[in-house]
Amino acid sequence: MFWEQLGYLQGLSKGFGTGKRHKGFPHRFKTTINVVDATTIKLVAQCMDWAKHRRRKAAAKCHMRLDLQSLLPRFAIIDTAKENDAKRARELCGGLRAGEIVLFDKAYVDFSHLHEMTQRGVYFVSRAKDNLAYRCVKRLQKKPQGKILRDDLIVLKTPASRQDYPLRLRRVEALVEVKGKEVVMVFLTNNLTGAPSSVCELYRCRWSIETFFREIKQTLNLCDFLGHSANAVRWQVWTALLLYVLMRFQAYLSRWEHSFTRLFTMVRGVVWDRFDVRALLDFYGTAGRGFRMCAAPQQAYLPGFG
Repeated sequence: MFWEQLGYLQGLSKGFGTGKRHKGFPHRFKTTINVVDATTIKLVAQCMDWAKHRRRKAAAKCHMRLDLQSLLPRFAIIDTAKENDAKRARELCGGLRAGEIVLFDKAYVDFSHLHEMTQRGVYFVSRAKDNLAYRCVKRLQKKPQGKILRDDLIVLKTPASRQDYPLRLRRVEALVEVKGKEVVMVFLTNNLTGAPSSVCELYRCRWSIETFFREIKQTLNLCDFLGHSANAVRWQVWTALLLYVLMRFQAYLSRWEHSFTRLFTMVRGVVWDRFDVRALLDFYGTAGRGFRMCAAPQQAYLPGFG
């Protein structure tokens, strides 16, 4: 039902999902950029035995492939948290086409899957694991330049890893600002010709999916579940995703420029009243107007004051 509704909304408005690119999107890339990540949803271990993954903890996990341009889901898997992320990588990236770019964290690194994507013409950018065994075959950058510390072509040294991925990889080591501090991060990619700064910029955009998960879990209050069964939890998660798409479609029609949280708060406040949502959002200040409502002090009516 979710995917049919998403397709129906895109059929109603061709620009929905392929319209203007949000702030922070790397405009130099003209191809589709996908972000793959997962979020953990905590559950109650006493009444949800099916989701136990530790002694006293239970949780579900939502694996998501997000379109970075539209911030809309393209593929999703809702399962227990005990499953390894790398096992879901093939399903999440199965629909990628040649020329597309996918970004993911090191938890999804599986060299046999990376080799399969390379053969299909899909480009990937990921962080390297700390225990990566490799051999440098060519240095593309002789000395540090700016925040780029190293840019090398490498091959894997471990026999099993070398068998899974026999081709060359690109290893970029750079300084990245995290919470106001610069830390050293190491990236892996199969794009051997692009600028190293582009690799770092692509991975920086991966944080957009964290904003998506925060909007789903905090703004839409995906924390209290009505049922205890696996099917009930899946239904509630899919319902939250469906509500997210409906709100994004309303924001697209109204040319909403404010935050998703403010949009959800306004719609929730009038959901039981007979208001035209489109007219309400236009009145609030979208469609070319300012972000603040204009008001004059003499318009205020305070009972008891002359």
